[in-house]
Order: sequence, then C-alpha cells, then structure tokens
Amino acid sequence: MREVRNIAVDPGEDGVRLDRWFRRRWPHVSQIQIQKLARSGQIRVDGARAKPEQRLSAGETIRVPPLPDAPKAGEKPGLDPRDIAYAKSLVIYEDEEVLALNKPSGLAVQGGTKTTRHIDRLLGAWGEGLERPRLVHRLDRDTSGVLVLGKTPGAAAKLSGAFARRRAEKTYWALVSGTLKPAEGVMELHLAKKGVGDREMVVPADPKDPHADPAETEFVTISRAAHRVAWMALRPHTGRTHQLRAHMLAMGHPILGDPKYRTEASAELSGPLKLQLHARRLTIPHPSRGVLILEAPISKELKEGFNRFGFDEHEADPEPFKARRKR
Repeated sequence: MREVRNIAVDPGEDGVRLDRWFRRRWPHVSQIQIQKLARSGQIRVDGARAKPEQRLSAGETIRVPPLPDAPKAGEKPGLDPRDIAYAKSLVIYEDEEVLALNKPSGLAVQGGTKTTRHIDRLLGAWGEGLERPRLVHRLDRDTSGVLVLGKTPGAAAKLSGAFARRRAEKTYWALVSGTLKPAEGVMELHLAKKGVGDREMVVPADPKDPHADPAETEFVTISRAAHRVAWMALRPHTGRTHQLRAHMLAMGHPILGDPKYRTEASAELSGPLKLQLHARRLTIPHPSRGVLILEAPISKELKEGFNRFGFDEHEADPEPFKARRKR
C-alpha cells in the first residue's frame, strides 16, 4: 500500500488495541513495524499521536501511512494444515455471524511472551484481516468449554454488548472439595488482584478498597460423592478474573485440580487431576435472530474427575438455575 489512508473504527472494533486493529487488516505487518510507525508519528488517531497499546473507540479515524506490500502467495507460510484441522475440530457451532468453539484445557485464548500457540493464532484458519473471527470474551487457560466469537465487526459488537449488559447466561460445571451447606445460593464478595505476573491472584477484599470490584456467583449443587466432593453448577453474574475459583476457595470449597486457588486438603484430594472447571453452556442473543444455546461436551480432564468420583454427566439438569428459582 503506497498511499496514506484514513479509516474509521467500526462499532464492532470499539475497545480494540491499535496494534491489533492494524494486524487484523495487514497481518504481514510486524509488531516492530507498527511500533516504529507509531513512535515516528506516522500512525495517528483523530490526528493525534498514538501508542500501539492504545484502545480505540468506534468512530475514531486512523491515519494509516504507506505500508510494505504483503508477501506473494507461497512466500510466507500460514498456519500448518494440522493446526487448521485442529482449529476446525474445536467448532461446536458456526454460521455467517457466529463461531463457537469448545476450548480445550491448557490452551490459552491469547498469546504472550512465552505463549505461541493459542486460540487467537488458530483463528487464522478462517482467514486473516477482516475475515478473522473476533474474540468477545475470555476463558482462563486451564478452563475448558464454550468460547464464542463474532465473525463480523457488527456481530462481535452485539455479542460483546450482550456480555456487558449481562444478557449472556453462562453455566460452568465444577468439582469442588467437600459439600456445600446450603447446597445452593449466591456468593457476593468483592475481589481484588494481588501480586505480579505468574504470582498474581484474586483475593477477597473490603468493598471500600479502591482496587476491589464487586463479584457475584450463583451456585447449585448437582450431585455429591459422599461428603468428599460436590459437582456444582456455577453462574457468574459478574466477569471478574478468576472469579469462580476465588469465590469457591473463599467459601471453603476450592475447585479440584486448581494449582493456585487451593488448600492442602483440596490438593491432596485432587491428586493428578487438572483443573475441574468447564464452561458447559452459554445462552446468548444471536446478533440478528433469536437466541443461541451453546453447549460444550465435557473435557477429558473433567471426565477423569467424573470417573474418579462416580459422577454421570447425564444426571444433570441442563438448566439447574431455572429449577432453583422455581423452588
């Protein structure tokens, strides 16, 4: 591209980082090139200098300077065919606007300095630039289950809006240490981040703490294995980092297999099990028609937990929270 262009930020790209906005359109342009163009003032947002990590707002105008040409076909390999096949194998629903994946445990949603294989990279299986599906929410690396994406900017904006306005109902399955009394209810506890990097955790906090955020989790016991383990349905009414894991630990019933939010007793009970947390079901308005009900088959990690403690996934009410509210 040899000319300067001015491009408006689409409503579906509201809140996207400037560097990611560029990479969606021109994936051949490297992060270092974007940083240099921004540092020299060649990239501007509404006429002002901007940093690559700056969050964009819908309607802002991006000054795009001349960019290097994309490599010719065959010059730069895309995703390995095995990666493309793997990405497609994760699909549980797809139409012209929405893509839903069953994210495996252990696979990060986005990359980092030490993470090169992640969902965001695998989305190249659907194309690059504007054809690449857009993330609208997140799951922890070790949490498996339903991950929904928008395939167009407009669809992504509507899906993101549904999460922001709490019109998306998420149901997680978890195996926790001990059995809860009462067996169902709502946990309301402010949370705050403490620590740095890999040592960062979310901990209970005083509501007056300026760094604390309100967090609310609804819970229902689906089944029990004597008094040792409970199979829970969890519904976060807020979207705080590690909310479910921190709340269950605060209640004295940490999720089994959790390497961070645990007690000595839960670690011993977990044995070799990985994190027993799975995003089982998501009900969300479709961007253009009706309501989507997305359900992810349980992961091999959760199957191991079910087998160990004698649970049968077919015992569960698909909508345990509706049943709770009728009582």
